[in-house]
This record gives sequence, structure tokens and C-alpha cells, in this order.
Amino acid sequence: MKKYLFLLVLALPFSGFAQHTINNYKYVLVPEKFNFLKQNDQYTLNTLTKLLLEEKGFTVYFDNTELPAEVANNRCSALNADVLEKNGMFTTNLTIALKDCQGNVVFKSKEGKSREKEYKTSYNLALRDAFTSLKETPYTYTGMAQAPAQQVVPVVAPVVTPPVKKAIETPVAATNQAAGTLYAQPTVTGYQLIDTTPKIVLTLYLSSVNDYFIAENGTSNGIVLKKNGDWFFEYYKNGNLVSEKLLIKF
Repeated sequence: MKKYLFLLVLALPFSGFAQHTINNYKYVLVPEKFNFLKQNDQYTLNTLTKLLLEEKGFTVYFDNTELPAEVANNRCSALNADVLEKNGMFTTNLTIALKDCQGNVVFKSKEGKSREKEYKTSYNLALRDAFTSLKETPYTYTGMAQAPAQQVVPVVAPVVTPPVKKAIETPVAATNQAAGTLYAQPTVTGYQLIDTTPKIVLTLYLSSVNDYFIAENGTSNGIVLKKNGDWFFEYYKNGNLVSEKLLIKF
């Protein structure tokens, strides 16, 4: 009997997650540039995406703007919009995806098409065509039954912080020792690091260098990089370089 109860408890989080639909979300974040484009808001696709989502009833923000506290403190309360292009010789083919904070696709549109030769017209028409399937999908915000962010927090024994290695002494940086483990959740632009609350502790933005991220925690801007197998958040405070050791689980 205990065995069956244990299996039932394990199944509950996953069954709850499977029920998430667009109705569980009030907010959508739109990037300033989609991956297949070369410039921010090229052909006004990002702006058009925001407008069409607002017409559907969502509250929409560009992900590079100041966000309300409800979203800034928990990115898992918002969906992330993405537009994908499929190469075609004579047609423009676009698909819209709405993803949760873990990158899971909550909604994917049909493939919108346009045969117009002028790029801006063709991309705009293809995007509007793709949005027709979202327009036909019923949407009423009902609130989130369970934030996806909670799914990644291990429901096991308490996290035990391993013995902290002695910090390397340096004359130019004050090194703060690591606190608890942070869990990396993929975002459109990189990762967000959450603790077991769950609370967003750091936001990481991808760079062109491996194991090197642009980072900010709401009060300080700096970098997160890997040195000698360990992760560090480095930033300036009152004119002094501070180096904080991090325990990150990707």
C-alpha cells in the first residue's frame, strides 16, 4: 500500500504540470530580436508580435524593459514568445511558440505562410497568418495552479552545502564564499538562477565566450564566469571588485 501511495505522490507534480495551458498565464514576454533575424525588431516583427498577443488578451512586455514586480520576482509567471522561421524557396514560413520558463512549449501555432516578394510585407503577413490559430484558441486567464519554477526544485533531502574551498587570495578582489545551490533555468537570452524558495537570484545573459555570462541581480551588474572548475559572480561595489563563489546546477 505504501508503495502505491509513494508512486501517486510522485505522479501528482507531473500531472499538474501537464495541465498547464495558455489560460494559466496572464503575462507574455517578447524578445527584442528573434534568432533568425539580424537586427532588433527587424521588419517590426517583435512589435507586431506584442500587439497581436495584446489583442488576444495577454499583458505583454518586451523582455528588455522594466517589468512589474510580479514578473520580475518570478519569471515563471510569464510565457516567453518566440517566432521560428522555416526556410522556403518561394514562401515565407513562420511559426509562433509560447514557452514556459523551463522552455517547455505551452502553445505552438500553425505554420503561417506568405508568397509576397517584399520582405517586410511577407514576414508580417506570414506572422498574422500564424496568429490565426492562436486567435481561434479560447483564452481566459484563470491563474496558475502551480508555477513551473517549482518543478525543478528537488523534493528530496535538504541540500547540504559541501565544504567550501579556501578562497584564492587576491589583492584586487574581495571573495565571498558560496551560499546554497542555485538551479539554472533556460530563458530566451540565457539562464535565470533560482534558489529553493524559489526566488530568482541572478539573471545570466549569453555571450560569445563559453562559460562566460553577463549577469545582474537587480542591484549589481557584472559577469558570471568559470575559473578552475568553480563559478564566480564578479562585480564592482563602492569602487572595489567583489567576487562571489556560486554553486550552480545546470
